[in-house]
Amino acid sequence: MANTTEIVSFYDRDLRLTHSSTDLKGTSGGVAAPGAAIWEIYPSFRDPKLRAALDRVLNGGPPANVELEVSSSEARGRVFLFGAADWLGIIERTSEPRRQGTGETQEHETLLHQASHDPLTGLENRRRFSERLQQALSGVDGSKEKVALLQIDLDEFKAVNDTLGHGAGDTLLQLVADRIRYQLQGGESAYRYAGDEFAVIQSGKEQPAEAERLAVSLVDTLKAPFLINGIPVFIGASIGIAFGLEHGTESEQLMRAADIALYAAKRDGRGCARIFNRSMLLLLEQRENLRRSLRSALRNGELHLEYQPIFRPPSSVVGFEALLRWHHPEVGTIPPSVFIPIAETDGLMDDIGRWVLEQACRQARTWPSWMTVAVNLSPAQFLSGALTDTVAQVIDAAGLRADRLELEITETVLLEKTVDNIDTLNTLNVLGIRISLDDFGTRYSSLSYLKNFPFDTLKIDQYFISDLETDQKSQAIVRSIIGLAHGLGMRVTAEGVETPGQARFLIEEDCDYLQGNWLGRPLPGETTRDFIRGSVPSAVGTSEGQNRAM
Repeated sequence: MANTTEIVSFYDRDLRLTHSSTDLKGTSGGVAAPGAAIWEIYPSFRDPKLRAALDRVLNGGPPANVELEVSSSEARGRVFLFGAADWLGIIERTSEPRRQGTGETQEHETLLHQASHDPLTGLENRRRFSERLQQALSGVDGSKEKVALLQIDLDEFKAVNDTLGHGAGDTLLQLVADRIRYQLQGGESAYRYAGDEFAVIQSGKEQPAEAERLAVSLVDTLKAPFLINGIPVFIGASIGIAFGLEHGTESEQLMRAADIALYAAKRDGRGCARIFNRSMLLLLEQRENLRRSLRSALRNGELHLEYQPIFRPPSSVVGFEALLRWHHPEVGTIPPSVFIPIAETDGLMDDIGRWVLEQACRQARTWPSWMTVAVNLSPAQFLSGALTDTVAQVIDAAGLRADRLELEITETVLLEKTVDNIDTLNTLNVLGIRISLDDFGTRYSSLSYLKNFPFDTLKIDQYFISDLETDQKSQAIVRSIIGLAHGLGMRVTAEGVETPGQARFLIEEDCDYLQGNWLGRPLPGETTRDFIRGSVPSAVGTSEGQNRAM
């Protein structure tokens, strides 16, 4: 508002003033205060015909020029109306002399507005954003050294589109724009960038304090539920902040810095704001280098599997879990928690996942016929739609009985395209594949999953095992999970067993399988047969059974 040369005002659905440029009060005889009715500021709108024009724009109609009646209290002539969702905007240009409205003039005004504004939200568009940012950085408005750019990306917006439809998504974007606009003060202007991306430019303010203040208010306001068709919708926002001239002297530089900060906000859990710093750029460059390297890692033989033994108390090794490893020739060993998300994002998990299945099944063929191999599945593998065919082809080519393969999934799989994924799991079950629900108890742990699909095994996450000897709450949770699983006809595996005390507690509670470094560390494939031959039947949980792989 403070940066415009035009007289601009905004009104809610009751046609009462919410925001305006400072010049409005002078041209309206001093009545332009928040809450004032539109006809107090523009008496011509008492006329039913002009009121009908307001209603058309407010209810989703196209922008329109309106010729006001000239009277002693109102001699301003022509205004431009535009709206979105629950508000109406009026632009009154005082720099031009009043002239008779013609169809040509109205069309010209409409085209000018459409060229610089987003038609859905009424915010200025990306083109206008680029112009304004470059002006601010070049010091046209005198704020060259006090420019802040806030890049705003909505969290969970895709889920709204997917579940409620694109119409609800459009309404949500309009409501988001309204909330962003409501948080702005003088020297702040908002833009719709693209899709669910918005931006705010701050000029002439003390930084970084003012950018942080605005970012906090935006994150908070976008956390509150939106009511769409009577349904409360929850999203959120992540924000990246960059400052000129500190982080960029050109608009492209500043936008890149804000984008990198936005990426950091999303990486840190979303629903927060981050200010750009050089270490973010370094991390991003490292990630991009890993991304490029990962594309050739499989072809270059840098990926390999290790196998961690799984024990059935009191004495026997019943199988192994295949664990994917990446040994980078320059960086060294890269943990799966780093490279698996990259592979999922880049669409590499189908190829990598198939390779893991092939290697694990071939390795399992070298073990006794009653031993199983467990393989973790990525949620991304379910989205491809080819998982069941891939699994069937792999076990057939390897000559491995279906019941010797156990596929481990997390609850994240069941949150994505739930119906399709349940169908996929049922098909795998019909093939005879064992299905294990991994990390049970740490995420959503909806009991409906256990009712809707007959899992063979529940794996208790090591979070509950680590303090099992001292924490009564963990003991109660583990005891309950074991009882629940057995009541549903499922087996239970406890992972992360690191001490004999933990093993003893689990055995006393009738846990079916134990897995952890105290019992056996992950092994290269070629040493698994030696481990099996050297496994002496002895009670797990006693000193004799300790870590025979060490």
